[in-house]
Amino acid sequence: MSTKPAPTPVRGPLRPHEVALCAVLGGLTVATIVVAQVLPILTSVALLAPVPMALVGQRTRPRATVAVVVAAAGVAFALAGLSAAVSVVGAGVIGGLVGEMKRRRRGLASFTAASLIVAPILGGLSVVVLLVLAPLRRLVLESMKNTFDGAAKAVESMAGSVSGMAPEFADALKQSAAMTRSLTTAIVHYWWAWLWVSGTLSALLTLYLAWWLVGGVIERIRAIPSVDTLDDPRRDLTAAVAPGPLPVELDHVGFRYPGSSKAQPPALADVSLRIDPGELVAIVGANGSGKSTVAKLLAGRAPTSGEVRRPGDPGLGQPGGTAMVLQRPETQMLGARVADDVVWGLPADVEVDVDALLAEVGLDGLRDRDTADLSGGQQQRLALAAALARNPALLIADEVTSMVDPDGRGELLEVLTELPARRGLAVVLITHRADEAAAADRVIHLRDGRVDPEPPLWLGAEEPDVPVAAPIPVVARPLGGPLIELRGIGHKYLAGSPWEVTALRDVTLTVRRGEGLLIVGGNGSGKSTLAWILAGLTTPTSGTALYEGTPINKQVGAVKLTFQHARLQLQRPTLGEDIQASGGALVGSAEVARLLEEVGLPREFAARSTDALSGGQMRRGVLAGAMAGRPDVIVADEPLAGLDPQARADVVALFGRLRAAGLTLIVISHDLDEIATVCDRQVELVDGVLLADAAQQGVVS
Repeated sequence: MSTKPAPTPVRGPLRPHEVALCAVLGGLTVATIVVAQVLPILTSVALLAPVPMALVGQRTRPRATVAVVVAAAGVAFALAGLSAAVSVVGAGVIGGLVGEMKRRRRGLASFTAASLIVAPILGGLSVVVLLVLAPLRRLVLESMKNTFDGAAKAVESMAGSVSGMAPEFADALKQSAAMTRSLTTAIVHYWWAWLWVSGTLSALLTLYLAWWLVGGVIERIRAIPSVDTLDDPRRDLTAAVAPGPLPVELDHVGFRYPGSSKAQPPALADVSLRIDPGELVAIVGANGSGKSTVAKLLAGRAPTSGEVRRPGDPGLGQPGGTAMVLQRPETQMLGARVADDVVWGLPADVEVDVDALLAEVGLDGLRDRDTADLSGGQQQRLALAAALARNPALLIADEVTSMVDPDGRGELLEVLTELPARRGLAVVLITHRADEAAAADRVIHLRDGRVDPEPPLWLGAEEPDVPVAAPIPVVARPLGGPLIELRGIGHKYLAGSPWEVTALRDVTLTVRRGEGLLIVGGNGSGKSTLAWILAGLTTPTSGTALYEGTPINKQVGAVKLTFQHARLQLQRPTLGEDIQASGGALVGSAEVARLLEEVGLPREFAARSTDALSGGQMRRGVLAGAMAGRPDVIVADEPLAGLDPQARADVVALFGRLRAAGLTLIVISHDLDEIATVCDRQVELVDGVLLADAAQQGVVS
């Protein structure tokens, strides 16, 4: 079976990413409606219900909007009854119409024309419900009649009981009471007309409010893509094709991401390679060389040129097909318990020996553990166990050790290297680390989107992680006074609930002006929580965190933080816009270009779409954003994760220059040997506790 390029619009059944999007946003709509129905004090929350539905309409097809409205209405009916289901349908129609108009980039005139058609339909929805449910209709009409009759009697009583009232005024009150009774009789008799007219007018008003409010939300997030980079739109989901991912051969394959500029080189050009059953293949190369793109093609994405040949369907996620383990294991965890996560999504007729599988990946005895309580290394092994539960013929591991501490990295690598011999499957390991590549049967080196027959220089180094260029050592200089002070810091997530998790305990630490501090510790030790407290983005549940004597959480932005997961920090369409937004109005295009060159990226990357960047390029872009505005302090959380050896050396050298210029640098990293050269001291976190002696150990003499 071969895969050739053939651009095709999305048709047919819902694609996997559409189902996922509908499930999340439909659930959000149901939650909003049910909360508003159950808790009267939060009735106004129901006004937000059309927003998720509008996002579905703007990012998917009308087929998906219809599907999510029907499914969400059914769930709402089961949870809160008919009223909630009707509200969900109304929110779906309103939000879906706004989203569809925005997706087609239609203006107010087109929206008005559509609203004049939709509003009467919405107005008639309540009429149909009351026609079908006669007892409910009688109850509503009788209740309304009694209410208005009671008001009329109160007016008549006031007209006859108030002494000294002018006869003309008393007569007017009696006439108004009589008119109220007549109007009530007319409404009860012609209830369907009154309900339809009032419902139509209300729907029109709601539609215009939604156009104004929801439309603004959609415009703000329009630039964020909603594309499944692993899905081949040409693939017929209704066809029963047996998985057959191996052997797979890429024949002069090229690939260009949708929306990328013609001036930019393609992600892949003229790539030819082959993967056979039972072999361990490492794919290496610099950031942006096309490694992850090759992984997507192996998993089933269609190329834009050339041909991918395999005996059957890639079968991504199917038993006997292709499985992927990615850099961030938490994005692949769906079950609340370890055992649930292993079998999540598998057909009911597939039997899995969960205990044996967990033992194979080093999680023996943890089947009943909550997935949220696992360390990063354990989460990565759980993701591997879930992949192996599908008994894949091809396993793709994309930078799976980049966020794992050294101990967990070695254990995970040992499991991966044993799989071909033990299970007969093929493992494709995408990595920047020489020790991992050296364990492979063969190495494929990518350079600028092409296969390079020569191995990278760092792969031939005697030491496993020798950088291409040595970092500039930091010259010892006098440190200033205390800049950041943490006193008795403790932090708990979900404090007071049954799911309470303690991340930090009684952490006391002082960082002096101009200091370089390295924070180390295993996965789950609390390092990232401490980083967020240092940046003022998280308020500790106990203790005080001060920057220049003032609480840090009152000075958000004074301490710049680079996130562990760089993509979460990039919110603008292009990298240049993100850097400018980070630095403020004083950062112009010339400063953006300088910052990009500082972090080792070409200045042309300022115009590059954020989603066209590799993981390592994103990380360097986030660092450039942190440097914008020339802050006094930068907290860098795993700044070397996912970087190739040359990029790591460049970033370490940059840290050395920043330190020499007086910057206070706090780094959280597993790459101790490289980062330690630009830090004055090292502290270690173990299970949320700061080791007392480590805080006094000097690293740079």
